[in-house]
Amino acid sequence: MIDLLTVPMEIPDEANIIIGQSHFIKSVEDIYEAVVTASPHARFGLAFNESSGACLVRSDGNDQALRQAAIRNALALAAGHVFVVMVRKAYPISLLNALRNVPEVCSIFCATANPVEVVVARSEQGQGVLGVIDGSAPKGVEGEEDVTWRHELLRKTGYKR
Repeated sequence: MIDLLTVPMEIPDEANIIIGQSHFIKSVEDIYEAVVTASPHARFGLAFNESSGACLVRSDGNDQALRQAAIRNALALAAGHVFVVMVRKAYPISLLNALRNVPEVCSIFCATANPVEVVVARSEQGQGVLGVIDGSAPKGVEGEEDVTWRHELLRKTGYKR
């Protein structure tokens, strides 16, 4: 028998959350190194749910408040081999390739500042992440003014020239 539930994530003001799945205790140190290498000015906290042995939430980071938020989210998910990175002063787009290149990282479920709910399955063995509900549903299709706004935003923030 499997129960499905949604777990809302806590995202502190001006922060983004990255949720993924990894497979080894070494993930904590390797994710830490990936974040600081990709974006040295980033403030972040990370938590990793160990799924064998002591089954502890392992954590690290350079910002204690974000580290505690990552731990709270990891505990709320209660799913093995899941990691949560809370980040400020860097956008996830600057970190995702580095995280994907961490050998232990199996997948990334989301990277967002939007309200997010994680869809979790619970069985007798434990819990696992099935996916995420990230933000809100579309409210329409962009028009010419929206296209102009999008182009200007990307150039203003330096993501396009």
